[in-house]
Amino acid sequence: MITKRTFGRIATGLAAALMLGTAAQADTTRIRFHTFYGTEIDDIAEKFKETVKEKSGGTLRIQYFRGGELVASDQFVDAIAKGSIDVAYGVGSYWPGMIDIGNIEAGLPGFWTSKDEAAAILESDAFLSMLDAAYAEKGAKFIGRGYGSDYDLLTKAPVTGLDDLKSMKIRATGQVAKVLQAFDIPTVYLPAQELYIGLSTGVIDGAIYGGPVEYEQLKLHEVAKNYTFLNMLNPGWTDTIIANPAVWDGLSEEHRAILQEAIDQYAADIHAWLEDGNGAIKDAGDGGIFTFATLPAEDSARLTEAAQTVWQEEADKSERNAQAIGLLVENAKAQGRLK
Repeated sequence: MITKRTFGRIATGLAAALMLGTAAQADTTRIRFHTFYGTEIDDIAEKFKETVKEKSGGTLRIQYFRGGELVASDQFVDAIAKGSIDVAYGVGSYWPGMIDIGNIEAGLPGFWTSKDEAAAILESDAFLSMLDAAYAEKGAKFIGRGYGSDYDLLTKAPVTGLDDLKSMKIRATGQVAKVLQAFDIPTVYLPAQELYIGLSTGVIDGAIYGGPVEYEQLKLHEVAKNYTFLNMLNPGWTDTIIANPAVWDGLSEEHRAILQEAIDQYAADIHAWLEDGNGAIKDAGDGGIFTFATLPAEDSARLTEAAQTVWQEEADKSERNAQAIGLLVENAKAQGRLK
């Protein structure tokens, strides 16, 4: 039989437990982290979340959102500024209308040919100061950089040079499409999910979307076998990581350090996943899922020259952009890609 005294002790114990639980919840900081990637990097995402949880002793947790789950990727800057999400992992070319330097930091045709070359520019003090200012003006804080990988051409028919593409319709986006159009190469835009049916039905004859691993994931090797290295831009894109300033500055120094280290590792893991996946497919050679070819060096040089119009268009957008393009022109000359 439960007496009034016993019941009172039980009630007191339950109340104390509830108070402890509430206090524990209050002591846990949750970060709404949104990426543009989908389920393909779920293993990397789980490692990221577990790392933050373990290193913080459970006092810092990640609420992870894949591409399109909460906010459209091209709305990340606005969502960060409004506080709808706390940290965003995107690509600057998604929001060039909001961040003037967006297309430049993401990468334009002819900018760089290796991760090290890209990092030397993008992580220089001069470029970082431009990024900090550009994002701060829009209510966001730039906190990190990630790197993509191969970004080349996949076609149904073999390609021996740029002239072969004049009779093909190529899926390309933004600045890359402008460069191809300078050579009278027809271009069209299709979202990634439509590339398979576009190639299989003849709506397009080829696509510039990513590297071998991305094409494999979309099963495009079933409808197009010819992969051509363009030597136009590698990595083909870079990732931009931004945070809500109030949230970021409101973290304790310990939490900020844990989160920064985990985000940097998340970016490094994505790059390694892309590089390893692309490398494995390329190592299989023509006996694998693709037949590989390389655009003639003179044609790659022609692409870089044609890209100068695109570079100038970006430079004309703002004084900051002009300074950024100036750094890239100097680098291209030093690398021998421009005279």
